[in-house]
Amino acid sequence: MLRIHNSLTGRKEELQPIVPGRIGMYVCGITVYDYCHVGHARSQVAFDIVRRWLRESGLAVTYVRNITDIDDKIIRRAAENGEPVESLTARYIAAMDEDFAALGIERPDFEPRATDHVPAIIAMIEALIDKGYAYQAADGDVLYAVEKFVEYGRLSGKRLEDLEAGARVEVDAAKRNPLDFVLWKASKPGEPAWDSPWGAGRPGWHIECSAMSTALLGTHFDIHGGGMDLKFPHHENEIAQSCAATGDRFVEVWLHNGFVNVDDEKMSKSLGNFFTVREVLPTLRHPEVLRFFLLMSHYRGPINYSPAQLVQADAALTRLYTALRGLEPAPLERSHTAAQEEFAAAMNDDFNTPQALAVLQGLARDINAARAAGDTVTATWRAHELLALGRVLGVLAVDPEQWFRLGVPGAGADTAPDDAAIEAQIALRLAARQAKNWAESDRIRDELAGRGVVLEDKPGGVTVWRRR
Repeated sequence: MLRIHNSLTGRKEELQPIVPGRIGMYVCGITVYDYCHVGHARSQVAFDIVRRWLRESGLAVTYVRNITDIDDKIIRRAAENGEPVESLTARYIAAMDEDFAALGIERPDFEPRATDHVPAIIAMIEALIDKGYAYQAADGDVLYAVEKFVEYGRLSGKRLEDLEAGARVEVDAAKRNPLDFVLWKASKPGEPAWDSPWGAGRPGWHIECSAMSTALLGTHFDIHGGGMDLKFPHHENEIAQSCAATGDRFVEVWLHNGFVNVDDEKMSKSLGNFFTVREVLPTLRHPEVLRFFLLMSHYRGPINYSPAQLVQADAALTRLYTALRGLEPAPLERSHTAAQEEFAAAMNDDFNTPQALAVLQGLARDINAARAAGDTVTATWRAHELLALGRVLGVLAVDPEQWFRLGVPGAGADTAPDDAAIEAQIALRLAARQAKNWAESDRIRDELAGRGVVLEDKPGGVTVWRRR
């Protein structure tokens, strides 16, 4: 039984698909005006895990993740660069795809772009105007009348009266209420624009997600996800405009992932304390290290980012690969084991990846103990289990022997010889050992160690190696 913390109710609830056996899930994607940072990676890895586990649970999942390709930030960045908006967004979409692929984030079933759904956006705004939930202001913008939606604030737990008291009326004199938000922005000189019943302009940010999600998943679907920072006002506004326009429930379960913090402050581009995925990955042995780091914390809680935490993730992941090294995993004789049940229990408890990783670590200990006892049969069964469960989480996809040949930048790997040169040195060392020339054997070992290559002599005269 899968229980999920629903941000709308504030409690864990058993997932009850609207259509038995099927799940529709929409997740807010990236506004493509810059490279993705680790905070974006955290959110997208979290929902990649949600999708994987729903699918592993036997559900048919339709996963939609949007791209915001028209926005104030995009327009401003394109102007700063002196390039067309389309050129800017194409470049950062391609970079996003590369970063997500490196992290093992699977492509969504649908990846709508705001600029491809302008007719649907206009139709939804027209419905809101017709029903009295929206109006055109004197400056040409079309605004949503927040006070018309009596349940406004239900998701975030904010009271409309408190929000109004804290708002500054002078921010926008064109608004009837300081909380009213833009559905359609009147065009300004030099900006991209589309024709509409209210004149040339472009969509507001909030309406984009409502139009795209309902167009692809219907007016009532199962799960909507995104970062905690989107809960208010973005997701609150989505609920208000979607429910008002369609008259339907919109979303059953809302999921929100926690922040990635740097020095206990949220990582974000606006604060300038962010690290992009593509500047972090070259410092790691493999992109799996960053993914593993993100899985080490529950998706709803905060993560404190630091290089030291990445080193710990590398060490923990390497222990799993160490257990798998030199084994040919064999299929299990039993379809269900205690480890599989513990793993499922963890994932069914609101996608508890830290506990699921603890199950993998337990399997690694079992493999090592069985191997030490000479029980190869048990070791290979457990290895099969470890691989299968690891790949549910999107890790352990690298050949174990290859894992140890990947160097950790800054640990001597940058100056290490290539694989063929290392193998040649090992062959020379073996010849020296056979000739009982221990001084030469030690010299080769120490020379390789100084260049970031560690040798391990195994029974039977076999030597394996790894990059430090």
